[in-house]
Amino acid sequence: MSHDTDKLIRQLSLVAFLMAERRPLTARDVKSNVEGYSEMSDEAFARRYYSDRAELIALGVPLNSQRDEFTGEELYTLRSEQYFLPELELTDDELAALQTSLYLLEGKFAYAEPLRLALQNLGLGRPGFADPPSRAAARVEVLDPDYSAEMPGRLAKLEGAISKQRTVKFDYESISRGGPHERTLNPYALYNDAGRWYVVGQDLDRKDIRTFRVSRIRGDIRFATRRERDFRIPAEFDVEAYRGRPPWQIGDPAGEARIEVKGDTAWWVERSYGDIGRVEDGVFVTEYSSIPMLASWVLRQDGRAVPIEPDELRREVARALKAVREAHEGAPPKLAAEKPVEESDGAGERPAGPVAPERFAVLQALLAYLLAACGQEREATIPAREIVERFNIPEDGLEEHLSLLNLVNFGGGCYTVYAELQGDVVHVDKELYGETFRAAPRLTPLEARAIRLALEYVGPMIAADAHTPLDRVRRKLEETFGQFELAQTPEPSVDTEEEQLVRTFSEAIANRRLVEIEYQKEGEQTWSKRVVEPYSLERELPNWRVHTWDRTRDGERSFRLDRMRSAAKTKETFEPREGFEPSRLRDARTAKVLYSKAVARWARERGARPLKDGKALSEVPVGSPEWLESEIFSSRGDAIVVEPEDLRERIATRAKELAQELGVARMRIKA
Repeated sequence: MSHDTDKLIRQLSLVAFLMAERRPLTARDVKSNVEGYSEMSDEAFARRYYSDRAELIALGVPLNSQRDEFTGEELYTLRSEQYFLPELELTDDELAALQTSLYLLEGKFAYAEPLRLALQNLGLGRPGFADPPSRAAARVEVLDPDYSAEMPGRLAKLEGAISKQRTVKFDYESISRGGPHERTLNPYALYNDAGRWYVVGQDLDRKDIRTFRVSRIRGDIRFATRRERDFRIPAEFDVEAYRGRPPWQIGDPAGEARIEVKGDTAWWVERSYGDIGRVEDGVFVTEYSSIPMLASWVLRQDGRAVPIEPDELRREVARALKAVREAHEGAPPKLAAEKPVEESDGAGERPAGPVAPERFAVLQALLAYLLAACGQEREATIPAREIVERFNIPEDGLEEHLSLLNLVNFGGGCYTVYAELQGDVVHVDKELYGETFRAAPRLTPLEARAIRLALEYVGPMIAADAHTPLDRVRRKLEETFGQFELAQTPEPSVDTEEEQLVRTFSEAIANRRLVEIEYQKEGEQTWSKRVVEPYSLERELPNWRVHTWDRTRDGERSFRLDRMRSAAKTKETFEPREGFEPSRLRDARTAKVLYSKAVARWARERGARPLKDGKALSEVPVGSPEWLESEIFSSRGDAIVVEPEDLRERIATRAKELAQELGVARMRIKA
């Protein structure tokens, strides 16, 4: 057997022995009775037993120890009521909605497998878990702009390093330096912020806590040492402190800015940024660390935000608008030849597998499932295909999994189960003490993290489908893994207004009801009232959209929910339009956009093609000219529309107008 297989049998048998004995046990008891320890020397046993205990505790197994006051020996206990999931208060609708979340995220969610295992444990013994997904699954499309072939493998390696507290090395392409350059990191946590994955930890090269965007890691992520553990995550570390900051607040605060927000924009700014600033009499007051990043935000508003102070911000806005105007006047720039694929950064990197649940946890859950199938009887027969699909076990690996479980014992020759693959079925015999493992185990920290991330991605849809407020579903779920200190996993951040809007549109789509909305389009200073036929929802991190037929404008329209002041179902119903399949940007024009050397590597992350002169070129779908203006202005001269000509002219004209509107047209710009 392999080293890992021996360890799994040891750990599962240790859990079985401690629960079966129901009394405090010494290390001598463990060494004498638990499979895999008895033949070890005392020194080898002490080393392996300490390591196994640490791993089990990290997996959420509540293995406790206390010192005997008379003998001074360490005594070990594992109470079964702490090992198994408590009785859940989830309703059938709530459980079905959680199952739908797995369907929605399949194929585009790096944590799909730990989520699958968590839902398997939550649904053990509950009817309907294997039923087809609910109607909501057909009404929502989930898109992750940061997802790539390499991303799941990178997250998996970082998850493993965080769990084992191992130092890693990787090549990284940073904003401030060319690259890539090798970095050495003690990783503390992974988090998703505004649709982008980040890892935060102690940068051993810079001797400070730093944040790295995972998509900018190049090549393999490697362990720096051969040790079992390299560091301990500080008790005071809290990942929430690194999450939710806008780009202009990343870094040490440099001052406070004041920006007038025009028309009806104040409500949107307060809703979107109220936790990182404040709105006073139509003026947005916010701390900043980066003037260029704050200027990008101001320019993205296309006239709805007017910089007041500091003067440095106003000068940067003036400089950027001048650069944009000059770049779009006259003939477009000539393009260099495209860089061959083999010369592109990151080419040839071999994708790794997604984040996998711990093998120990898979065996835990599989054991509970086999025993639950027996019920009160001594045996059961289960289709092999059912087990393979539920646990996503490779067909050629099923027999090995069963063989491992057959070796798990309570000591003294007492085993838990005997399961054998017989053709297309698995025959299960429950052994004498098998009843001990019939209930589902508590979730591991990784499974709990997968559930939190799923709530982050599609939580409002789960709440809508379950007919339950999201915070109630979350509270019930977190009671099942509340024994963990999940300081490395951020709380799901879901806006209550957003949740209500998703619920409104979900119900309207299901019942074919018209919806009246108040909407503020990008680039407009006031809102308009529309009546729409809603057809489907889309979650493109970090935004929700609804795809509709707009009766007010008599055309297909998609609306971002964060720009809606309100949405109310009307009493009027509608019949779906024959052959109409709404989608964002289906009939959009295409613009060619050239990105400067300074931002080319980040444009490539979004699909731009590298050019031989170090720049990058992208073909961008343009839903509206106003949207393109905002994108180009926010790049502050580092993005230039090459074609079509009419959009170039429009941007040049608008840049000149905007400088007048923002009061920066005559500002002196430093060379």
